Amino acid sequence: MSAITYAFEKKYTVSLFVVILSFVLFLAGCGDQTGKEQTDNQKEKEQTEQTTDSENVREITHAMGTTSIEGTPKRIVTLYQGATDVAVALGVKPVGAVESWVEQPMYNYLKDDLEGTSIVGEETQPNLEEIAKLKPDLIIASKLRHEKIYDQLSQIAPTVTHDTVFKFKETVELMGEAMNEEDKADKLLADWDHRVADFNTKISSKLGKEWPIEASVLNFRADHSRIYVSGYAGDILDELGFVRSAYQQEEMEKGTVVLKLTDKESIPSMNADVLFYFLSDPGQENAVQNTYEDWTNHPLWKNLDAVKNDQVYQIDEVAWNMAGGIRSANNMLDQLYEHFDLEK
Repeated sequence: MSAITYAFEKKYTVSLFVVILSFVLFLAGCGDQTGKEQTDNQKEKEQTEQTTDSENVREITHAMGTTSIEGTPKRIVTLYQGATDVAVALGVKPVGAVESWVEQPMYNYLKDDLEGTSIVGEETQPNLEEIAKLKPDLIIASKLRHEKIYDQLSQIAPTVTHDTVFKFKETVELMGEAMNEEDKADKLLADWDHRVADFNTKISSKLGKEWPIEASVLNFRADHSRIYVSGYAGDILDELGFVRSAYQQEEMEKGTVVLKLTDKESIPSMNADVLFYFLSDPGQENAVQNTYEDWTNHPLWKNLDAVKNDQVYQIDEVAWNMAGGIRSANNMLDQLYEHFDLEK
């Protein structure tokens, strides 16, 4: 090989090496730059999300004051039955909920939706330690049940309260606002209003001049009976267009929710065109049945308008009284469609 050829090949090899090295360094630089850009983009995204959440701070006014809630809560604990129902209706599975009154630990109509939800005690006595373990970012409570522990709940997580536990439409509004799900809440209420209007149209058409009719909601217990003058089922019946007897209307004007009757001489106060009743007193089923039979075999019972016209219906106590949410309200309405043989 000539010196000239050797020199040429050596020069060519060195040049090729320099080109390859430059290309490798270029790629490495691009990779570093891409990685840096991705890191910068991720940081920017996180900062944007943090800024958005910080900017999305809502002041929620509720029964116990005002609570600041940042962003969209993900870990929600519900401390009354209606709140648990509404959370599910809004498409959110609570991380914790209180035990149901019957069909424990969760009402049958909610069991599939609440699989994996932790039980945090009873509605009247929630377990603060268990709630804290769940690290919630929102707690839904009620002043009626939880006024004494509100400050402790608020130390665990932002807590909003409803005044009571049976105003399901107000619970929907409160939770929609607190959970940053107002659009869903609005739709739930709009759908409900549509169903109420549909029911009223169909029952008034079927009953004609007889509509509206008087209704009573009764409950037989171990040692007494009750009339639900207002409350959950009573409010729904009023909204649907049913009316109350003059006596029950007077009690409603006084703010009465439940009339407790211990004397069978009070049976005439139950009078209505249609009677809806349920038997309830957990653990005392035999005593409840005895009370029911004792009262309904009394001559005054047999003289009630609904009894004489065979318009007495035993109802589902969960849908009508125990659950207190918008899903259970729809279940109650479904049953009324069936009772009056109306097309849904």
